[in-house]
Amino acid sequence: MKTWHKTIKEVAGSLVIIEKVQDVAYEEVVEVKDAEGNLRKGRVLEVHNDTAVVQLFTGTQGLDTKDAQAAFLGETLKFGVSEHMLGRVFTGAGDIKDGGPEIIADKYLDINGAPINPGMRDFPDQFIQTGISTIDGLNALVRGQKLPIFSGAGLPHSELAAQIAQQAAAVSVDADQNVQKSDEKFAVIFAAMGVTFEEAQFFIDSFESTGAMENAAVFVNTADDPIVERITLPRLALTLGEYLAFEKDMHVLVIMTDMTNYADGLREISASRKEIPGRRGYPGYMYTDLATMYERAGLIQGRKGSLTQVPILTMPDDDKQHPIPDLTGYITEGQIMVDRTLHNQGVYPPVQPIGSLSRIKVDKKATREDIAAVQDQMSASYAKGREIKELALILGESALSDTDRAYMKFATEFEKHYITQGRGENRSIIDTLNLSWELLSILPVKELKKVKPEFIEKYGNR
Repeated sequence: MKTWHKTIKEVAGSLVIIEKVQDVAYEEVVEVKDAEGNLRKGRVLEVHNDTAVVQLFTGTQGLDTKDAQAAFLGETLKFGVSEHMLGRVFTGAGDIKDGGPEIIADKYLDINGAPINPGMRDFPDQFIQTGISTIDGLNALVRGQKLPIFSGAGLPHSELAAQIAQQAAAVSVDADQNVQKSDEKFAVIFAAMGVTFEEAQFFIDSFESTGAMENAAVFVNTADDPIVERITLPRLALTLGEYLAFEKDMHVLVIMTDMTNYADGLREISASRKEIPGRRGYPGYMYTDLATMYERAGLIQGRKGSLTQVPILTMPDDDKQHPIPDLTGYITEGQIMVDRTLHNQGVYPPVQPIGSLSRIKVDKKATREDIAAVQDQMSASYAKGREIKELALILGESALSDTDRAYMKFATEFEKHYITQGRGENRSIIDTLNLSWELLSILPVKELKKVKPEFIEKYGNR
């Protein structure tokens, strides 16, 4: 039996303040009924003595404190999940958006998830092929990892995210260097927060046109949708991801864009609550809030599935020290940098290897024995080539040695053939490694100090 409280004191933005309440818990679900009897759902954000601060999911427009009533339901927000959600499009509130039939939930789960016991986590090292050389060959994505993409306004991170979602696959390499896709079930969950209608439609159209939609679930919150949905959406997506990964034994890739829009929504709600702001106005608990989502990625011992995350964020003013990328970098296991200079040169995908990092190494048995050595050698050689290019601008090319000129040529060819790929081009890991050796043949053998001589003899183009 619901107990309706007629003690709503104040309505501010998406928040409702209710007095004279008892036995109310944090994150408890609330129903608010207006004068016409329409119900709106929300959750408890804060409880102080007998006063509760409630956040409504659908906004407070038209809500009158005199006639409105509130009831506390005694449970946290739960989301109905099912395998049949793959191939469908949902709103930030978890409602069906594509006009298709209703889905019968297999079970209802708390959207906040349950922390993975650190002692039960398995170490991630199984390769996920994205088809993009600067990721697969230099900063590989592995099952159970959280690897964000740092971008900037106007850069093609949406196109990059859609390409990763379409091309991502768990693969292995046989003795004859043939790439084989795993027979294991693979799914993509795409969470778009605060995007424009055109961006949202771009993702849906790109999935449908390539046939990737049947193995994907898309959650969309556009810029004109309620802010609260933006906060809820990634948790709904991750709840479905956890169910498919740890109960249905799927390998799930969750792509979340744009985390900057999420953080801005968090800041707006914090301001409505009149909280003391932290850096640049963001709430002091933003690190903890982000961690509650990022740390849901991983593998669990004894479970066949995995949950991998690729959060995407646009850095305001391309500032890596902005609170959002800064805090994200502390929690996650590296980052992929999308570079404006490369983009302005017409390079796609404009992923800059310098500054990009994946802290987790791939199991070479799943790819090829030379992958780690090639990765180190390519990164070091490109960095040196860029340095020599800058030096040549000051001293002139005539002051350079033959080896220096080789490094300059390597850096140029690296950007032209390795970083640059045709839009939609899906390179296998073997293609990427073979291209790496082709480029390394530009350098003298004595400069290849990070690869074993037997690798040079076996794979080198000499």
